[in-house]
Amino acid sequence: MIITRSPLRVSLGGGGTDLPSYYREQGGGFLIAAAIDKYVYVTILRPFNEGIYLKYSQLEAVRAVSEVKHRIIREALRLQNLKTPQIEITTLADIPAGTGLGSSGSFTTALLKALYAHRRQVILPQELAELAAHIEIDLLGEPIGKQDQYIAAYGGLTRFYFNPDDSVDAKPLNIPIDSLFELEERLCLFFTGFTRSAGDLLKDQKDKSQKRDSDMLQNLRYVKDLGLRSQEALEKGDLFAFGKMMDEHWENKKKRTGGMSNLKIDNSYNVALQNGAVGGKLVGAGGGGFLMFLAEDKTRLRKAMREEGLEELRFKFDFDGAKTVLS
Repeated sequence: MIITRSPLRVSLGGGGTDLPSYYREQGGGFLIAAAIDKYVYVTILRPFNEGIYLKYSQLEAVRAVSEVKHRIIREALRLQNLKTPQIEITTLADIPAGTGLGSSGSFTTALLKALYAHRRQVILPQELAELAAHIEIDLLGEPIGKQDQYIAAYGGLTRFYFNPDDSVDAKPLNIPIDSLFELEERLCLFFTGFTRSAGDLLKDQKDKSQKRDSDMLQNLRYVKDLGLRSQEALEKGDLFAFGKMMDEHWENKKKRTGGMSNLKIDNSYNVALQNGAVGGKLVGAGGGGFLMFLAEDKTRLRKAMREEGLEELRFKFDFDGAKTVLS
C-alpha cells in the first residue's frame, strides 16, 4: 500500500498573476504562497482482481483508463501507460473542495506522487508541479493558475516567479525565524459558509486578460506589485505593514470581476477590522471559502467571528510539501 499527502495552501500576495493568460504576455507573474498542515491524501494498492477501482466522492470500477469518469485520475493514469490496469485508488481530504485552499492542485500532486511511488520511481518537486499543472491546465483546459500545484509540491513559505516561457522559479521566502513564528501565530482563517468552483471566476479573468482588457491587466499589475511589496515587508519582519497590504489586496481584488464577494462576506470582513484584525482577504479565487486575517488581538477577533457564525480553521505551516507517508 502507498499513502501520500499534499498540503493545502493560503496565498500571501500576488495571487492571480500565476495564470498563463497573464504571465505569458505581461512579462511574468509573481506570488507568495504558504502550505498549511491540512492535507489531501491518496492511497494506492494493487487489488486481487484486474481493473481500476476508485473511491472518492463516488465509486468507480472500470476495465480501461478511457472509461474512468474522474478527469484528473483518468489523465494521470493515461500518462502512466498501464498495459493491464490492476490498481485501486482512494482519496480523502481534511477540507472539502471549493473552499479556496487549492484542493485540486493538492489532489493532483498527491495522486502523481502516489502513482510514481507505486512504480518505485522518484519524482522531484519541480517535475511533480510541472506535471500536475500540465494535467490540469494543458490536458484538461482548466482556466486556473499554477500556484496550487507548485506550493503543494514544494511546501513551506515560497515565492514563485512565473516566467513568460512557462518556466517557474521557486525560492523559499527569506523571512526571519521569529517573524515566521509570529506570522503563523497571528494568521487566522474563518470559513464564510460559502463554497464555489474557482473555474467560473478565473475564466472571466482569463478571457479578459486574453482580450487585453486594460482594467483587468492594470488590476493584475497592481496585484503583482503588491506581492513584491509583501515579500519586502515579510522579509523585513514588518507584519503590521503586511497586514495592511492584505487589506489593500482585498480591496483591489474585489474590483477584478463580479461575484468576488457578497454582503455577508463584506459585513464579516468589516466586523473583523473593527475587532482586532489589521487586515485580511478572501483566500482563493473569490466568491466563498475562507477569510484570512492578520490579527492584532486574536481573542477579540475570534469572539467577533464566532458571533458572525464563522467557524475558525486553526493551522500551522507545512514545510514538507507533497510526500509519501507509507510505502
